[in-house]
Amino acid sequence: MTATELESTATFAGQPVQSQFIAGEWREGRSERVLTDTNPFDDTVVATIRQASKEDLDDAYRAAEAAQAQWAATAPAERAAVLRRAAQILEDRREEIVRWLVAESGSTVIKANAEISLAAGITQEAASFPTRVHGRIFDSNTPNREMRVYKRPVGVVGVISPWNFPLHLSQRSVAPALALGNAVVIKPASDTPVCGGLLIARIFEEAGLPAGVLSVVVGAGSEIGDDFVAHPVPRLISFTGSTPVGQKVGTVATGGRYLKKVALELGGNAPLVVLDDADLDTAVSEAVTGAFLHSGQICMSVNRIIVQAPVYDEFVSRFADAVRAVPFGDPAREDTLVGPVVNDSQLSGLQDKIAGARQAGARVLVGDEISGRVVPPHVFADVTADMEIAREEIFGPMVAVLRADDEAHALALANDHEFGLSSAVFTQDLDRGLQFAQQIKAGMTFINERTVQDEAHVAFGGERNSGLGRFNGEWAIEEFTTDHTIGVTRLV
Repeated sequence: MTATELESTATFAGQPVQSQFIAGEWREGRSERVLTDTNPFDDTVVATIRQASKEDLDDAYRAAEAAQAQWAATAPAERAAVLRRAAQILEDRREEIVRWLVAESGSTVIKANAEISLAAGITQEAASFPTRVHGRIFDSNTPNREMRVYKRPVGVVGVISPWNFPLHLSQRSVAPALALGNAVVIKPASDTPVCGGLLIARIFEEAGLPAGVLSVVVGAGSEIGDDFVAHPVPRLISFTGSTPVGQKVGTVATGGRYLKKVALELGGNAPLVVLDDADLDTAVSEAVTGAFLHSGQICMSVNRIIVQAPVYDEFVSRFADAVRAVPFGDPAREDTLVGPVVNDSQLSGLQDKIAGARQAGARVLVGDEISGRVVPPHVFADVTADMEIAREEIFGPMVAVLRADDEAHALALANDHEFGLSSAVFTQDLDRGLQFAQQIKAGMTFINERTVQDEAHVAFGGERNSGLGRFNGEWAIEEFTTDHTIGVTRLV
């Protein structure tokens, strides 16, 4: 399916995906605004959607509230079966979903396939959750009483997902929430309404999810954004996106009339540290993929490479040679690693970062001319910790290389920022690597691997301004449930 074919049909599995999905019905939004969804590589239109109004949002939340109790009462095996069918549909429709991810989000084929595997993986993992929820019984200090703690679904979950991994980063919250008996309303990013929400609606509809348990509202943040968070129905808001927006979401969710839980996965500034005994071939290879997969538009992307002085020059030379060989351009080509950035706002921000790095005195090792929204890989060496390129999240195909005097200096540089999502250290001494990793202020650290990692059964999340809470596995069970303590006194 080409971008032109998507424009004329805007379908998934033969069904249209150009409207709202509310209470099990596909219908037009009631906002005056119309969203034109375009391909970031060639600007072709892939879908046209009348956006959701506040009334549409209220309908979605009220339908979710009405449907949730019955869904929570559904037998665990039945809920698990819906999740397994959804996972299978993701695999069965892989080729079509790849085309949508390429056309709508500018994903390369390599990244799109990885994203589908991640989404299918978390859905399969979530299928195990209905039988993994356990309460506890405690002895009481009061005679003839026992204390029971029941673990229940939170109720209705609002999911706000980003444009960079729209399918997976929606499904990472949607699948666990549904599996545990919650109802869900998704607000996908305006750049990726189909991959971030409407495809998921079609998938769960086909999988047999009851009407009302899942809704998707495609709407402008300026029109429904605050109401999506502040609405009285949702008990948990799961947000993935930038730190400034996430901080606002947290403020609205916890500072308004209706207090609610939040799960926030925010920005990052991932350091990749190369110690003086590292295997440089491995470090170079992992750094290239970690920095430039999906044009660096990943919260875990390698932003800073910190290299110990004895191997700095050799690493920089090898790394620059490897980056010059990175294929960039049309994301539909099978070998492309760096495609377009998602929109003109992202492009403008990256142009400013490139100009700022040059002006600050960073040495440009690699950096071709920008063409359209395709920013070729850029490498800046001799970067110092005070430069903006070292302090802020880049979210594009650019990376900064810093020299560390010794191991202690490398650790100090790695921790010298406000974020704390992912990180990596390279050394052939695993004990040394583990000791170093344990001192990094981050939610995740990988030894002799890139910073971009995610496994459905292992905790995923950050520290400091990279977020609150953890996704995946038993951590997701905790996030999407609540505890209800009941004291039972026997009358004797």
